Amino acid sequence: MTTSRPIRFFIALLPPPEVDEYANAVIRELSDRYWTRTAKAPPHITLQPPFEWPLERLPELAASLNVFAQGRSPVPITLDGFGAFRPSVLFIDVLKSPELMTLQAELMQHLEDRLGIVDAKNKRRGFSPHMTVASRNMSPAIFRNAWAELQPRNLTFNFLGDRLTLLIHQGECWDVRDHAILR
Repeated sequence: MTTSRPIRFFIALLPPPEVDEYANAVIRELSDRYWTRTAKAPPHITLQPPFEWPLERLPELAASLNVFAQGRSPVPITLDGFGAFRPSVLFIDVLKSPELMTLQAELMQHLEDRLGIVDAKNKRRGFSPHMTVASRNMSPAIFRNAWAELQPRNLTFNFLGDRLTLLIHQGECWDVRDHAILR
């Protein structure tokens, strides 16, 4: 059997269209004004950071996500203002609800137990839910100026995270590959 090289994937919650449009508008605004960028992925809340997985084992990964999602309810998500990871990341802040924190911890444990997918760095650092709007091309001066603009803005969105989305790295960007519905 021929084994292909592993492909990069990550698992996230994607926002509804109105939040996606708002986040993309902020990303474009920062890019136009400061030449910042983000990873080329749709706006999202990362639950499982990027990992490598053989493409021929994709059905196993998708099936495992579906098994995990069965019997789990959608989680309430609240976006509340902006935040920053100094010195180079600006984001829409996601409140750490008990439901979201539990979903993320249980998903990571499921992936580790069932598939051997482990993110040691995230285990040490902990889960800080956020939706990135700028993370590249951020000199200290650009970071300070962009953060000064974003920090005072009022922003609140509420929605239900109702699907786990598997994204695949396609060379230069991340694309949606599959969903597992939380019911």
